[in-house]
Amino acid sequence: MALHRPAALGTLMSGCGARTLRGQIRKSSESSMSPARPAIAAKHPYQVDLEAGKLYAWCACGHSKKQPFCDGSHKKATPSITPLRFKLDEPKTAWLCGCKHTQSPPYCDGTHKEEFIQKAELPKQP
Repeated sequence: MALHRPAALGTLMSGCGARTLRGQIRKSSESSMSPARPAIAAKHPYQVDLEAGKLYAWCACGHSKKQPFCDGSHKKATPSITPLRFKLDEPKTAWLCGCKHTQSPPYCDGTHKEEFIQKAELPKQP
C-alpha cells in the first residue's frame, strides 16, 4: 500500500499554526481493486473549537459515529483509509470537512456544495 499526502495539506497546515503528525491518508494501490473511497458522512462541515496542543484524529473514511473525529471504524469498514492526525499550536474555531472529499483536509473547502455530494445517499445510521 502506498501512502499519499495531499499537497494542499502541507501548505494549509503550515499556514495556520498546525503540525501534522501522521497526516497521510493511506489508500490501496492494488491494481486488481479500485482504491477505497471515503463514505460521505455529512453534506455539511462541522464547526468545532480546537484546543492548542491536543492531538486530534479527523475521520477520513466517513464511517465514524463520532464525526468529524475518528472512532476506529475504518479498521473494519475501510482499512486502507486512516485518520488524519493533527495538533494545533494555538486554539481556534474551525470548520472540519464532513463530506470527506475536501482538497484541504481536515478543513472544509466547500466541496460539500458540489452536486455529487448533495445527490449522494448518506450511510445508514443504526
